[in-house]
Amino acid sequence: MAEIRLFEKDPYAPIKYTYEVSEVLYRGKSPYQEFAVVTNPFFGRMLILDGVVQFTERDEFYYHEMLAHVALHAMKAPKTVIVIGGGDGGVIREVLKHPTVEKAYLVDIDSEVTRVSREFFPTVSSGLSDPRVVEAPMDGAIFMQEFEGTADAILVDSTDIVGFAKSLFTEEFFGKAARILGPTGAFVTLSESMHFHLPMVREVQNTLKKAFPKVDLYTAPIATYPGNWWCFAVGTNGLDLRAQARDQVGPTRYYCNDIHKACFLPKYLYDRMMEEGRESM
Repeated sequence: MAEIRLFEKDPYAPIKYTYEVSEVLYRGKSPYQEFAVVTNPFFGRMLILDGVVQFTERDEFYYHEMLAHVALHAMKAPKTVIVIGGGDGGVIREVLKHPTVEKAYLVDIDSEVTRVSREFFPTVSSGLSDPRVVEAPMDGAIFMQEFEGTADAILVDSTDIVGFAKSLFTEEFFGKAARILGPTGAFVTLSESMHFHLPMVREVQNTLKKAFPKVDLYTAPIATYPGNWWCFAVGTNGLDLRAQARDQVGPTRYYCNDIHKACFLPKYLYDRMMEEGRESM
């Protein structure tokens, strides 16, 4: 039998990743994107959207824990959380570990992501049946425009900043998020790679500054994302996410009190990153 390999087609990375494929479990297409679920001898099952690895069984917790817990641990008692994207349920799983959370909106434009995750990734989608979860299969930008309540955290778990995901990175979208969040709320979004995508990282920071009085950036090591040093952009109306308000909830595998303190860029490195024209750290 011929060896099967996956050549990742990341839209921005200057390199290509290649994965050995032991088995193709699923291939399909929705109105928004193409799907594949494959197995790899090292990473286990992998979710692929439009040729790009979204997560793997082996290391998904790094990303999902860091997107959820840094913001929520900076609050004493978060109650309402909005997750934009993240139809696989990984961020929701982590959000629900906080006992004060009363409602978690899951807003993903493509309900097929949730269906595939329920079928092939039960450890990732395990929180989706929790009664606190409100599923809203729709465009996140439209949801935010129509939402009339308040929230403690808005967490954006989208695909790369291309195509339909671009609407989640505009000044208008960030401004609406700032209005939904109170003075102690937090907005967090993925922000690509420190190694490969500095102009994009910088652009997201500058756009956030037009909507939020306080903007920051933290990072995490993720083996299967291009550059392996991944960014999370932060916007708040005054809350300092660097100040942890309470000890960690559990169980977590990567996030902990020490990681919360260490994941933010030191000021000198942040200032260096924001220098126009710099293409590498």
